[in-house]
Amino acid sequence: MNETTLKGSWNELKGKIKQAYGDLTDDDLTYQEGQEDEMWGKIQQKTGKTKDEITKAVADL
Repeated sequence: MNETTLKGSWNELKGKIKQAYGDLTDDDLTYQEGQEDEMWGKIQQKTGKTKDEITKAVADL
C-alpha cells in the first residue's frame, strides 16, 4: 500500500471515528510518524476506553 492510499484510508477512518466519538477533534486524530502512542493517549482520555476497545469499535464501523 502506498502512502497516498494509506493517507486516504486514514482520512476515511478518521471521519468514522469522529462520527462515533463526537468529542474527538482533528488534532486528537492527527497521525504523525513516531507519535502514535501520543495520539492513542489523546483518544483514550477523551473516550474513556482502552486502545483495544477503540480498535474493536473502529473495526465494527
